[in-house]
Amino acid sequence: MDLLAMGSRAKVASRVLMRASTAQKDAALLALAILLEDQHNAAQVLAANAADLSQARDAGMSPALLDRLALTPQRLASIAADVRSVIALPDPVGEQIDRQPHPAGLDLQRVRTPLGVIGVIYEARPNVTVDVAALCLKSGNAAILRGGKEIMRSCAALGILVRQALATAGLPADAIQTIDDPDRALMQQLLRLDASVDVIIPRGGAALHRFCREHATVPVITGGIGVCHIYVDAAADQAQVVPIVRNAKIQRPGACNALDTLLVHRALAAQVLPAVVADLVSHGVELRLDEQALAIASAAGVAGAQVCPATAADFGTEFLALVASVRVVEDLDAAVAHIAQFGSGHTEAILSQDQAACAEFVAAVDAAVVMVNASTRFNDGAQLGLGAEIAISTQKLHARGPMALRELTTNKWIVTGNGQVRF
Repeated sequence: MDLLAMGSRAKVASRVLMRASTAQKDAALLALAILLEDQHNAAQVLAANAADLSQARDAGMSPALLDRLALTPQRLASIAADVRSVIALPDPVGEQIDRQPHPAGLDLQRVRTPLGVIGVIYEARPNVTVDVAALCLKSGNAAILRGGKEIMRSCAALGILVRQALATAGLPADAIQTIDDPDRALMQQLLRLDASVDVIIPRGGAALHRFCREHATVPVITGGIGVCHIYVDAAADQAQVVPIVRNAKIQRPGACNALDTLLVHRALAAQVLPAVVADLVSHGVELRLDEQALAIASAAGVAGAQVCPATAADFGTEFLALVASVRVVEDLDAAVAHIAQFGSGHTEAILSQDQAACAEFVAAVDAAVVMVNASTRFNDGAQLGLGAEIAISTQKLHARGPMALRELTTNKWIVTGNGQVRF
C-alpha cells in the first residue's frame, strides 16, 4: 500500500469534508446505517469476520479476545443503531466558542473547526472502524484507520461500506480509508506521515500507546489505559459502598473504566470490608488484599480461595478482568498519595458524605474524571451526555476525558473589521 498517496488523498478529502453541510454529512451517516442493515452486506461482513475468527482461534487467542473481535447479526444491528445516534448529535463545526468586541471596533470570534486528518490505530474491536468513521465524518474530519491484524478482513469489509455511504452522499470516498495490509511497517509509516496526518489516536493496550508515542512524528493523543481507584472515606454512606464497588468491578470488567484498586479508610475498614469482599467473591472476583485488609477479611471468615495476599505488582495494574486489589489507608491524604503513585490519570472516585473531604479529593486528585459517590463506570462519552466517543484521553493538552465530537475539533479565530489598521 502507498501510504503517502493515501495521506495525500485524505488531505484533499478533508478540505471537502470540512465545508460539507450538516445535512450532507447526516445523509452519508444514514446511508451507512442502511448499508449495515442490508442483509447481503451484513452477510459479507460476517463472512470476513468469520475468517478473522478462524485465524485467531488457530493462533490460540483467548476466549475473551475472541469475543472482542466477534461480530454477530445483533452486534451489526447495534453498530448501525450507533451510527443513527450520531446523526442526532449536534454538528460541532462552526459552533461559536466565544465572541467579543475589540477596542478598535473589530469583531472577534472563535469557532470550532475540524482537526483535519486523523489516524486511528486500534486492536481487536472491528466495531471501532464504524464508530470512528461516523464520529470523524460528523465532525468534518478525514481519517486513515489501521485495525489490528486479527481484524483486518472485518475492517476492510466495513471500510467498503463506509466508502459507499460517502459516495452516495456526494462526499469523497477517500475521506475514510483503511489500511488493509497487516505489515507493521505501514503502521510505523502512518505514525510519521506528518505531511498529511494531523493527529494519531491509538486505541488499545499500554504497549500500543507506548509504541505510538515513541515512534510518531505526528502528535499523538493517548489514553484509555485505566488504573482506576475507589477511595472509601471514613464518612462514606455504608449502604452505598457494596453496590457502587460491585458495579465498578463486575458490570464490565474488561473496560478501561472498571475498578482496579479499592482503598478503604482505616476507621471504616472493619465495618465495610467483610461485606465488600464477600460480595465481590460471590460474583467471581479474585481479590489481592494488603496485610491489614487480609487480616480483617480473615477475622470475618470471608477470606477463601479467591482471596490472596497482595504483592507490589497488584497496585498500579490495569486488570481488565475479574481481579481487584484492596488496600487499607490511614486517611484521605494517604489515598491521594497512593493514587498519585499508581494511578493512570483516567478515573478516580471517592465515597464520602463529608463535603469537605470530597472537595479536597477532587482538588488533589489529578485525573481526567473524578467521581463523587458514583461508579467509575460512568466515565464514558454516552454516559456523560456526549453521545459517543472515539477514545478517553488522559493527556492534558487539547482534550481530556471522553473524546466526542467537540473534542475532534480545534478552534479558529475570525476577526472582522471595517478598514481598521494597527498603529
